[in-house]
Amino acid sequence: MSSTFVLSAMFISLLVLLLSGMPLAFVLISLAVLFTVTLWGTDALVLSVLQTFDVMTSDVLLAIPLYVLMASILQRSGIIEALYKAMELWFRRLPGGLAVGTIAICTVMAAMTGIVGAAVAAMGILALPSMLRRGYDEKLALGTICAGGTLGILIPPSIITIVYAVTAQVSVGKMFAAGIIPGMVLAGLYIAYVVIRTLLKPSVAPRPEQVEVSVRDMFASLKSLILPTLIVFSVLGSIYAGIATPTEAAAVGVVGAMVSAALQRTFTPANLSAAAMDTLRVTTMIMWITIGAKIFVSIFTGTGGADSLLTFIQDLELNRWLVLLAMMGILVLLGLFLDEIGIILLCVPVFLPIINAFDFDPIWFGVLFLITAQMAYITPPFGYTLFYIKGVLPDGIGMETVYRAIVPFLLLQMIALVLFMVFPDLVTWLPNQLSQRLAS
Repeated sequence: MSSTFVLSAMFISLLVLLLSGMPLAFVLISLAVLFTVTLWGTDALVLSVLQTFDVMTSDVLLAIPLYVLMASILQRSGIIEALYKAMELWFRRLPGGLAVGTIAICTVMAAMTGIVGAAVAAMGILALPSMLRRGYDEKLALGTICAGGTLGILIPPSIITIVYAVTAQVSVGKMFAAGIIPGMVLAGLYIAYVVIRTLLKPSVAPRPEQVEVSVRDMFASLKSLILPTLIVFSVLGSIYAGIATPTEAAAVGVVGAMVSAALQRTFTPANLSAAAMDTLRVTTMIMWITIGAKIFVSIFTGTGGADSLLTFIQDLELNRWLVLLAMMGILVLLGLFLDEIGIILLCVPVFLPIINAFDFDPIWFGVLFLITAQMAYITPPFGYTLFYIKGVLPDGIGMETVYRAIVPFLLLQMIALVLFMVFPDLVTWLPNQLSQRLAS
């Protein structure tokens, strides 16, 4: 049976079952078992066992439940509410100040938790009613929250970054470093858009009535930044200083989150139990998809599918940038229907040999990959942030308003994608500096 035929059969079967509504993890596992038995017999099922064992004993993947637990504890600690009150004070005179403050908080939350849902849910509860009450345009308010929340995909510590690094077999620390500048650039683009649009059309973000706030009160509000800053430095600083691995830093982050919650007097048995259950649900979902994808891709690779695809692309003699653009287009298209972890686990093993063959940097490609994942998060019909925000929409605002709200921010993400493709040094400079520092 030719590898081309097997390749076609596997992906047609995958597409059909996904369109049927069957969960991704079960689709991947069932197809992997079916093709293993069909091609090599029941004895070859030991490959599935070995791939499962490899996932379950991965030290790097252990960071995922730790970062999820850290995010869940912080979400219940009251730190986010204190941050929002501080941002309201400091950004109140700026055009679109509440929207700018929301993006700033989303950036801080991305660096604290790396979980998109935490930022979108928290800002949907805190920032959305506040902006609407002050007469902000509905689309500007919703788009700001949805787009700002996706910064958790790129800014470390990001769960999705860990999954990419493990799948691509690159350094998690370098991937974390590579995401910092692009994440800051995207946050800056969002803020610039809000300010410029507000200056051009002040009615979309009316200035609040000026209430005198003392300088003492403004600086007193900054104490809410102390704990988040300590958590960020304890996690990322320990990695970049070479003191801890990303997995060990995740454990440091959990301890920091517990201490922060204790200082806020919210570290209760009920909150800890709820955070543990959230961690169990999220980690179980990720691990099942990871196991299914590892087994599926191992069958695909074992039948020569990756080699056949690489040979086919090389024989086309296309410009390598056209090939890269085609891959970006495929990722954006898949983002309409699949979750980003499934896309990474399915596509990276297939795309990475092509990336290496065309002499592209896999770290740089990983950041481009993560930006397409951000686009997937705010793109209907299955963008996760759309579902997160739906749960907190006030009466009178429908999902069609949300769909229109994300359009400008989707365009900004496309601009960022092109920017980092044209100027790869923006992505690779920081991880290269990290490598030199650790080597010296």
